[in-house]
Amino acid sequence: MRILLHKFKDSAFSVIPIVILVLILNFTISPIETQQLIRFLIGALFIILGLSIFLMGVDLGIDEIGQHMGDAIAKSNKLIVVIVAGLLLGFFISVAEPDLHILAGQIDKVTAGAVSKWGIVIIVSLGIAVLLSAGLLRIVYNFGLHKMLTILYGIIFVIALFASPEFISISFDASGATTGALTVPFVLALAVGVSALKRDSRASEKDSFGLVAIVSTGPIISVMIMSIIIGAEDITGSVEVETKDMGSIFHPFIYKMPVIAYEIFFALMPILIVFLIFRKRVFKLGRHQTKDILIGVLYSFVGLVLLLTGVNAGFMEVGTIVGFQIAALENDFLLIGTGFLLGLLTILAEPAVYVLTDQIESVTSGYVKRRTVMGALAIGVGTSVALSMIRILVPDLDLWHYLLPGYIIAVILTYIVPKLFVGIAFDSGGVASGPMTATFILAFAQGAAEGIPGADVILDGFGIIAMVALTPLITLQILGLVYKVKTRKGGAENGSGNQ
Repeated sequence: MRILLHKFKDSAFSVIPIVILVLILNFTISPIETQQLIRFLIGALFIILGLSIFLMGVDLGIDEIGQHMGDAIAKSNKLIVVIVAGLLLGFFISVAEPDLHILAGQIDKVTAGAVSKWGIVIIVSLGIAVLLSAGLLRIVYNFGLHKMLTILYGIIFVIALFASPEFISISFDASGATTGALTVPFVLALAVGVSALKRDSRASEKDSFGLVAIVSTGPIISVMIMSIIIGAEDITGSVEVETKDMGSIFHPFIYKMPVIAYEIFFALMPILIVFLIFRKRVFKLGRHQTKDILIGVLYSFVGLVLLLTGVNAGFMEVGTIVGFQIAALENDFLLIGTGFLLGLLTILAEPAVYVLTDQIESVTSGYVKRRTVMGALAIGVGTSVALSMIRILVPDLDLWHYLLPGYIIAVILTYIVPKLFVGIAFDSGGVASGPMTATFILAFAQGAAEGIPGADVILDGFGIIAMVALTPLITLQILGLVYKVKTRKGGAENGSGNQ
């Protein structure tokens, strides 16, 4: 109960700032129908409760499975085991990622089924699987993270020349969405286990970061390749914005919950089957440990059902309405300012950011203060959402106009900053693009795109998760550069003092 209350507090801290902002907008510039507002508040409660139970389940069950898998791979010391385990686990864990289900559901909805939800889930999960194997092999063979990221992003930008413009936004959003609350802990646990294969403890510590960065390139590559193969061009889309609602408040919750429960059951089943097969012979777990992990998986299931029901039954609908109504006011500065405020609130309220900032302050022995990191991330993410609003407003401004220079800067920095910061920075993209980015901010952007003449819901409405995920790559590496300069300066002063 103590753990659940702690998770509930963290989850509430993530969601409540958005709820307060919506209530303020409701009573000022963006009035919402009473039934829709009540549904939004119920959805927010479902999200807080579901996220709390889900995160507790991840700690008790999914994380434990990941750690045991990582240890088993390390003990096997066989290359084929590393490759096969990476492929299987990468695919199964991605299929169960809640943020991916939210994004894929939005893609299906916006394109009216032209791009199916499960099609996106499967393609993205294949990309995750292949790149997870590649990332594990990088750790085993001690291949430089900065070199591998240079190669991967080089491949991405070559493929982007041939991919459909509509799918470029979707592919980068998929990358941000898949590095979520389920995938990141599991991948980090695998990284720690496999890096233990190395005898050099310093190399092992350094290589425990960066695997998420490599894995996150998989969805970008796989979705863009899919668009080339199927010849996906001129896909149009729109989002229905119902500002008037006379339907039952509880009907969407009652209708959607069993459908979501069915989908999540089959999404989690492969992970559970793999665990049950290996629990005795490979993991050597007793009955008590097995019971605890199974309870954790059950919590994950219940939490996911509540979370996704809340998102789909009321929460995202209001995000779309607010975005549409503010865009309809034809006040560009108001739309951009609201976007900045949303980004700011989202990152300041994200519990994982506090874990990240503590980690950086600890690693740098206090040279880089957590307040500095928090401020830099907040301004960066707020700016990235504001820039996304500008992209919606300006017809000739494309996503790649932001991403190309952004990733070029990020990759160049990997050759300059301390290697530990490279891994932390690229891993933290998933921290910034948390549950509120994949839900409310994405819906807000799509509503804004629908409300602005000349804007395209697919081209302009998607891409915002990618923008939010890009910010920490640059921000945290610049902080790493500051740390490097401070360390050198401090060493020089100590040297002259000794003399």
